[in-house]
Amino acid sequence: MEKVKLFQIFEEIINSNGYLLIDLNLRGDNHLKIIEVFIDNEKGITTDDCVFISRVLNEKIEEEKLFETNYRLDVSSPGIDRPLKYLVQYNKHINRKFEVHYKENDSNKKLTGKLLRINDDNLFFEDKNEEIKIKFENIIKAKVLISF
Repeated sequence: MEKVKLFQIFEEIINSNGYLLIDLNLRGDNHLKIIEVFIDNEKGITTDDCVFISRVLNEKIEEEKLFETNYRLDVSSPGIDRPLKYLVQYNKHINRKFEVHYKENDSNKKLTGKLLRINDDNLFFEDKNEEIKIKFENIIKAKVLISF
């Protein structure tokens, strides 16, 4: 099964159940395929969410016979170390510190600051006591920074 095709099938199923497909990794060999699926939503992912999506995807894999070999399906949240992909993922991270790479005019910029709020598709960060507005479409990469 080609990764792009599998991504499309899984994305449709996951989205129809109120989640976002963040990433899909295929690895393993001819004896055991390992399918890693990373999901998210606005509220955050629980173990029950992962179990539910795993069950739904397993049913589809078996029903359509998507793999001819043995497989293992792992469903989890993307984890804090993965860049955010969708605007709705940012809501649960308000007041957290980010590293953001973004486009402004014809140059690429980077800031490290706290996400203050979101208004439509504009994100407002505080960096060195200055408020910076960034349109979501201009974000190249954004990661939540872990602080202890």
